[in-house]
Amino acid sequence: MLSRNAANLYWLGRYVERADYLCRLLEATIRLAALPASHGGADGAWESAIRSAAVADRFAASGRRFTEADVGHFLALDPTHPGSIRSCLEMARTNARSLRTALTLETWQAINTAWLELQRFGTEETDPLTLMRLLDTVKQALLAFDGAAHRNQLREATYWFMRLGTSLERADNTARLLDHKYHILLPRTERVGGSLDYFQWTTMLRVVSANTAYRWVYRDSVKPWLVADLLILKPQMPRSLIACYEDIVFYLDRLARERGRPGPANRLALAGLQRLQATSIDELFQEGLHEFLLRFIAQNNALGDAIAEQYLF
Repeated sequence: MLSRNAANLYWLGRYVERADYLCRLLEATIRLAALPASHGGADGAWESAIRSAAVADRFAASGRRFTEADVGHFLALDPTHPGSIRSCLEMARTNARSLRTALTLETWQAINTAWLELQRFGTEETDPLTLMRLLDTVKQALLAFDGAAHRNQLREATYWFMRLGTSLERADNTARLLDHKYHILLPRTERVGGSLDYFQWTTMLRVVSANTAYRWVYRDSVKPWLVADLLILKPQMPRSLIACYEDIVFYLDRLARERGRPGPANRLALAGLQRLQATSIDELFQEGLHEFLLRFIAQNNALGDAIAEQYLF
């Protein structure tokens, strides 16, 4: 496969996953913003959304305020912001169109439909009800894309590169979200384990569709160390860091078989998986969850660079 085609498939997977994450993040922020301002709602929730999306500098440069209208538009519909849902779907569709013949009809129609549905909302600021309808529409369209790719694509390089991009992006998003809740979101005046802390952790579980999974696995009230255990070290949880790295290792192995030999990216991914497998939640908290997650994000970025050098240039 040409490196250009591999890059288009890889970034198709990443952009779709990023758009889905932003939908979930905005939905969670709307819930958090419904709290009284004295309990971390309103401005605090919208500022946390910007930080969780890792776009604080770009948002500050835009001169906007931490309000639902400004943040919602910036993360959802702003055509000048390359990290908005609109921009992510536009880039995903562009990448898919450039290799249309490699995708099944259903896969192409799903991503094209997602883009066309988003077009109906325009590029201007929306009211809260319209924003929620937009998020629901995009999420459903992206689920259709994911299902079409999973059910219909041949299990060969086209599929492996798409899923590789998805898994790497998902690991990054989960780590950033978990770090932001643990390190930044709870106001200093609130106690850990209080009602606000409980509500915030529950909301974070909803962002990654893990609320039911948490109850099923732990059968306990929401506790920070158990949420971290679920989202970092439980391979049964599809969005956990270890599950993402199991997938990354699997996809890179399949690509290595087609290429004939593994490369630096294979070794980095396997080393990352082995580190997670050798870690316990107690050791992780003793080291410091914030420090662990910052190091993981840096290592995940290094793996992305290695994948690009090995396959995409």
